Amino acid sequence: MKGLIVTLVLALVGGQKQDLEPVFHMGKTYLYGYDSIIVHGLPKRGLAMAGMRLTAKVEISRVSQTDHLLQIRSPKLEEHNGFWPMDSFIPSLRLSETIAECLSQAFKFEYTEGRVGSIFVPEDCPILCTNLVRGILNMMQITIKKSQNVYELQEAGIEGICQTRYIIQDDSKNNRATISKSKDLTDCQEKAVKNIGMGYIRPCPTCVPKVRNIKGTVMFTYKMKYDDSGVSLTSATSEQVYQISPFNEPNGAAIMEARQELSLVGVKRTPISAPETRLQKQGSLRYHFSGELLQMPIPLIRIKNLDLQLTETLRQLIQHNEKGSTKEASVKFLQMVQLFRVATLDQIESLWLQFVNQRAYRPWFLSTICAAGATDTFRFLKQKIHDEKLNIWEAAATLPLAFHFVTPNKQTLEVASTFLTCPQIQRVLMHRIIVYLGYGSMVNKYCAQSLLCPNELLQPLHDLATEATSKRDAKDMSLALKAIGNAGEPASIKRILKFLPTFSSAALSLPNRIHVDAVLALRKIARKDPPKVRDIALQVFRDITLAPNVRMVACVVLFETKPALPMVTALASSLLTEPSLQVASFTYSHMKALAAGRIPQLHKLSSACNIAIKLLSPRLDRLSYRYSKVINVGDYSREYQAGAIWRIYLMNSPSTMFPSDIITKVRGYYANTATDIIEVALRSQGLAKLIRKQNIRFAEYDTYKTLKELSKTFLGWKELPSEDPLLSAYIKVLGQEIAFVDIDKDAIQQLMMHLTGSSNWQPVVKKIVEEVQRGISDRWTLPVMVGELWHVVPTTVGVPLQLGLCGAVVGQAAADVDIQMSPPLPDNFRPSQLLETKMDVHADIRPKVYFHMIAMMGINTQYFQSGLEFHAEFRANTTMKFDARINMKEKNLKIETLPCHQEAELAAVRSEVYAISRNMEEVDSEKESQLIPKEVPNISDQPFEPPEGSSRPGSWKQISIPSVISKGYEQGSEETHYPNVGRLYTRMFCKTFESLGCSTCLSLKSQNSAFLGNTYLHKFAGELEAKIILNPVHTDADIEKIELEIQAGSKAASKIIDVASSGLKEEEETSPYEDIKAKLKKILGIESVFMAANKTRRRTKRINREYKTADTGLWAEPSASHLSSSSSSSAASFADGKEPGNDSRKDEIRQSGKKRGSKSSSRSSSGGRSGGSSGSVSSASGKICSSSSQEDHAGDRHCIGDSEYSNQQVSLPVYRFWFKPADEQNPGREILNSSITSSSSSASNEGISRAMSQPTFLGDSKPPILAAVLRAIHRKKQPTGLQLVLYTDAQPKRSRIQVFVSSITGPSRWKLCADASVINYRKVSGSLKWGKDCQDYQIASQIATGQFASYPAMQMKLEWLKVPSIVQTTARWFYSFLPGAAYVLGYSLRQQLGPSHQAALVMALTSPRTCDVVFKLPELTIYNRAIRLPLPFWSRPGTLISTLSSSGWNVFSQVTLSIIESLKAQCSVSQNMITTFNGVEFNYSMPVNCYHVLVQDCSPELKFLVMMKRLEESADLTAINVRLASHEVEMYVSNGLIQLKINGVLAPRDVPYTSNSDASILISSEEEGLALKASDYGIDKLYYDGHKLEIQVAFWMAGKTCGICGKYDAEKEREYQMPSGYLAKDAVSFGQSWLISEDPCTGACKLQRKFVKIEKPVAFEKTAAKCFSVEPVLRCVEGCSAAGTVPVSVGFHCVPADSALSLEGQHRLGQKSEDIVSSVPAHTACSCPQQPCPV
Repeated sequence: MKGLIVTLVLALVGGQKQDLEPVFHMGKTYLYGYDSIIVHGLPKRGLAMAGMRLTAKVEISRVSQTDHLLQIRSPKLEEHNGFWPMDSFIPSLRLSETIAECLSQAFKFEYTEGRVGSIFVPEDCPILCTNLVRGILNMMQITIKKSQNVYELQEAGIEGICQTRYIIQDDSKNNRATISKSKDLTDCQEKAVKNIGMGYIRPCPTCVPKVRNIKGTVMFTYKMKYDDSGVSLTSATSEQVYQISPFNEPNGAAIMEARQELSLVGVKRTPISAPETRLQKQGSLRYHFSGELLQMPIPLIRIKNLDLQLTETLRQLIQHNEKGSTKEASVKFLQMVQLFRVATLDQIESLWLQFVNQRAYRPWFLSTICAAGATDTFRFLKQKIHDEKLNIWEAAATLPLAFHFVTPNKQTLEVASTFLTCPQIQRVLMHRIIVYLGYGSMVNKYCAQSLLCPNELLQPLHDLATEATSKRDAKDMSLALKAIGNAGEPASIKRILKFLPTFSSAALSLPNRIHVDAVLALRKIARKDPPKVRDIALQVFRDITLAPNVRMVACVVLFETKPALPMVTALASSLLTEPSLQVASFTYSHMKALAAGRIPQLHKLSSACNIAIKLLSPRLDRLSYRYSKVINVGDYSREYQAGAIWRIYLMNSPSTMFPSDIITKVRGYYANTATDIIEVALRSQGLAKLIRKQNIRFAEYDTYKTLKELSKTFLGWKELPSEDPLLSAYIKVLGQEIAFVDIDKDAIQQLMMHLTGSSNWQPVVKKIVEEVQRGISDRWTLPVMVGELWHVVPTTVGVPLQLGLCGAVVGQAAADVDIQMSPPLPDNFRPSQLLETKMDVHADIRPKVYFHMIAMMGINTQYFQSGLEFHAEFRANTTMKFDARINMKEKNLKIETLPCHQEAELAAVRSEVYAISRNMEEVDSEKESQLIPKEVPNISDQPFEPPEGSSRPGSWKQISIPSVISKGYEQGSEETHYPNVGRLYTRMFCKTFESLGCSTCLSLKSQNSAFLGNTYLHKFAGELEAKIILNPVHTDADIEKIELEIQAGSKAASKIIDVASSGLKEEEETSPYEDIKAKLKKILGIESVFMAANKTRRRTKRINREYKTADTGLWAEPSASHLSSSSSSSAASFADGKEPGNDSRKDEIRQSGKKRGSKSSSRSSSGGRSGGSSGSVSSASGKICSSSSQEDHAGDRHCIGDSEYSNQQVSLPVYRFWFKPADEQNPGREILNSSITSSSSSASNEGISRAMSQPTFLGDSKPPILAAVLRAIHRKKQPTGLQLVLYTDAQPKRSRIQVFVSSITGPSRWKLCADASVINYRKVSGSLKWGKDCQDYQIASQIATGQFASYPAMQMKLEWLKVPSIVQTTARWFYSFLPGAAYVLGYSLRQQLGPSHQAALVMALTSPRTCDVVFKLPELTIYNRAIRLPLPFWSRPGTLISTLSSSGWNVFSQVTLSIIESLKAQCSVSQNMITTFNGVEFNYSMPVNCYHVLVQDCSPELKFLVMMKRLEESADLTAINVRLASHEVEMYVSNGLIQLKINGVLAPRDVPYTSNSDASILISSEEEGLALKASDYGIDKLYYDGHKLEIQVAFWMAGKTCGICGKYDAEKEREYQMPSGYLAKDAVSFGQSWLISEDPCTGACKLQRKFVKIEKPVAFEKTAAKCFSVEPVLRCVEGCSAAGTVPVSVGFHCVPADSALSLEGQHRLGQKSEDIVSSVPAHTACSCPQQPCPV
């Protein structure tokens, strides 16, 4: 047994793996050769790249059990810039010496079992040197698992803790082992990374990225040798690759490759000397970033004398700016920013004192201070504002930039808190708003870097909210909520809830806009705590007592929390019983917009919404514009992993016809991140008051007092809250609100007082005019650093890889304007006097904009830079120097300017990519190589020679370039070593204006690497340039000046220039029109134009036959074969809308895209199936006719009559109908296909021909109303240029306009003739001709109404005879997009041949809210059915669309009428049928002799009251009583005649009555009744004829009415709203709630409202109870008995049977809860004996 145990132990020991952790023995020093290289470029041959190489000797010695010393000797840095292998690495001796100073000292590190522990460095060692040591030690980090040869684990390294895979190969025979490990640098738990400027970019933590735009990996190979003394590391190599794809293209990526080699050279017995200086702990292997701000991608600055360098750089900046060297100025601007980041407060102050009084320096100085973002620069700005050294506008411009760019830390936050209490900032509201919002943004960025946000940072914002609440200051409440929203911390939720009525009863009295701001403040908090915000938003959304816009905003916040499917479906279910259609429409459209989205980050939410909307009623999709909507426009490219959406939230208020709240935002998506780019909101309330009379004192009239008394009789009555006119707006940039403004009456007056010292408009206008007359002479400069984004990761070498960009924009303007006015305005001038002045303006305005952006990928440290730089520039500048003379009285404008004498660049865009190498020790020796070489040098006879020292033992591949980038160099023939020259593309497009002596050119130039890869990265990698240039054109005679003169009115004819005259004289007096009429024809060439028109008219009748010999259509290629005669004849029939005869050879293409509903799809599909059948459709006569052959029109025909038409038309495709113009319809005649073919075709062609050749010249009978002449004045030559003449002819049933543009130069015959005319209310036509005598090119159009199928329709037709080639090219390009656009929009498509020179669009109205559309093109027909219209097309109630007469259908006036009518509301009462303002119909029989409130003004103004009662004589007769101001108007029927009483006095019916009060009242006879109009009160029209009443109120009364007619708020679900605000259970209860009780002794109505009790025993909650109604019920007065009853449903509140609650003396039952609903009888008529009444 013992022998067996011994054998097993020996076997177990023999099976164990040799310990492979490297061991350094004490007393020995291990000598290694270290070589590292890092390069940047594109992985294609022939392109420039940049790199660095570090070589050194490394000594390692063990000094204790865990401590080791590391000594670096002879470090040498080399730079590479250019094309490999022609350009080699060049030693940088001075930089090597600088690096050697810090690396020559000994470093200590802990090393145990292959793992590196803490690192100790000298105290004064720069962070760069420490990281280089980390790069060396990182190669020694090995984690061995003794039981496995292949394994994965999380291993710490210089890049953090990342997933690592090991493979061990043990060669025990030779006592050697090879260890390979690889790391996925995108799968790290604690990754070493630093982001700057990305606080507003939100990553998607739940997204699984399929494509990353930054990928990285690193591979290590270790070779070990072991013996009895242990394991030694003989060599270690590493290769790291980062692939950066800015456009997320697999083949479009830039590469950073780093390689290291550590080779054992020898071992010596001499240990490393102990460090002479004290060492301090500097953490572990994890890379450490410098605490200061990163070096910008600009030339390095060696700081020697910072004060002097600041002064010189600022002076150079100003000099470059004044010389116009914008690029150099922008570079100096960025250098100033870099210098300010290391400057102290005293140095900044000293520089400020030097230039404070020099105006040109101030904007640059302040802008660089803001962009620096350092603690001292922030403190300096605070000090200057406190000392009032900045004016109000300078402070307003610098504060937002300073808070945006400052680095958030404890020091800067302390400074920011002092801004909040600065008295100088508190005095200016604008500054106060900016500072509080900026402070909230700073807190947000600071807290985003830590898990917990200190409460003391939020305390100033919370204190502001508390103080504002105690003072009831709405503006400060709004400011506090917005600042808290910017901070976005969950700790502020409790503060926010205090402003929401759902959670705090004290918030009920707060303004509605405060509730909205409180909900919006939760948006950013939702990013940190989505579940909590989701619950709050859901509760607010479900609270139906809140205003609709508050609930809609809560809906927005709720969906931004990305709820899961259960919550989304629950939300959809709640909409089925939602009482507010505004909220239901908004939520439904929001869900629909989300369901259609394609953003990967919103995929789960989109899927949930797609399921949820299927639960909802489709009626929500048919709601009109009156209801709130969400509009979403956007797209996402999965190929490039980028997209954007533009979302508009339209929130309607019940009191407005148009959206009261509009929020629009643009959000961008890129590589699984999202950024809110910009958001703008506009909120309005009470603006209707601004468009009506405001000086009417309604409260002084009797009606106001009457309504006040009446309101006391209604239980629970509440007036609508008053709304002062308010317009507010806010703007958010990158998700942070930077400013908001509330514009109300007080704000406007304060602004006027601040600017002029008066709140009256006359002094304000007077001061503006005086300032203008003094002239303007100033210079403005606004430099701004627009952004700085950096993403920094470490490399294995120990240097940082920096990716990012920064940009600066400079806006400049110089203006010298002098204005003289005559006669001068008096002090008490009238606005009309401005129209009688003459003004002379002399202006010289020179605006300029320059934008410079720099993007970098590479090494960027304070010692050296190496990598790729992308520079993009945009500049635009122009000069507007002119003299203008404006004569308002004579309607004359004359502008003079100088011609262009030299080349001027208007705008330019340029970009270029460089490989750069810079180092601090050799600042002036910057190396720059363009990515693509300009030419190929001849090196065929020059063999490559490595640099000195590169061929020594220990280097790999003779220091070859890393493999990924150099893969193109290591294969192929000798030619592969040459750099490739990109194809140079240059193109110039010019348009010359010889008459004006100038030409405009577009210059394009590019040389990129697209020949290596068809990606956006390769297209941008190179040189691109585009410029717009204005060049002078040299002519025979020099141009002195250019004039533009515009004359309107009666003197227009005097400005027309005769080509026969010299052109140097102008008529001073207007010639008699009779003398110049003949002259005008000659001047404009009218005689030749209209002489040719007669020929054109005859020629266009045969246009289609002529096309077969000369096809110049838009879509016809120049070499294309012409149409056959058969297709030409079919095309001729298509001119009338008839389908051509060759459809059968084409198949219909059905698009399976988004459809407008299944019904529309089915109809379109059925239509498509019949597309290939023979036959034709006669829609004008309502018959369907078919023949055995389409080509044989004389064959047998079969027609379906009118009775069968309705059953057959749905099966026909809509494109088989044709349009019949109203002018050609004859109801008394049946029209067959044969007649239509002959007459309709000719008539249609004749109509379009008339449009193309109208013979009448308006100048024969009308003078011109406008003449404009643009001319160039020459020294020795007649003026050249163009003149425009406009004629109009307006008649009651026909109007016409003609425009002629012609050259004023004698020999030129180029002209443009435009003619448009309204022939009648059914047809509009127009034509455009241009060329030689207006005969070269012609286009005609026509818009006509008519019939399409059985529906009224409108057709828009376009026909062209000949157009320029560029128009043909553009049309073909547009034509190529039509099929795809039709697919996306859900339209159907059919390929068929039509007229090659004609396009027609037909829109047929199939219902008030839907239409069919057919768009016929030469080779394509696009159509769709049942398209929803944005607003209903108005028609009289009860009129079917199909019965409308197209001949009497004035579509132009109907569209206008539809818009106007949709803005108005009408309530009608006819017998017992009542139709409310919202269109709800119900039956209600009014009790006899009892007035009801039909409609009244429920706003605080109480302007009018309309009451109605049913007369006892007849159930059909009614009487009304109208109260307006001090008028009481009664209308009733007596003895069969309508009687009118005004203030109790009978008035004659046949005499119109007009009031004398401030607001007019008009009563007149109309048809069989009376009409009352009182627009100033809100009643547009009231019509009464004894049986029927119609009342129409103004649109600004929306949401302000109440009564039986409703609130006019489009909320149909809440129509039965009683005076108490509760909803009635039925129509009868609703009508009776508005009955007006009267004194039973003096009034005829014996009904009054009383609370009732259920008499029978009731068991409530299993106990005996007594129940009382919560709403009063009609009962006869005491002493009367009910003569008629009607059952009504009433809610009851129940209490225990032994409760003391009773009906006596209870007036608060309406405030009790509703426990049960029961039906009780309501009295409708009373029988009353003679009652004793007090005398």
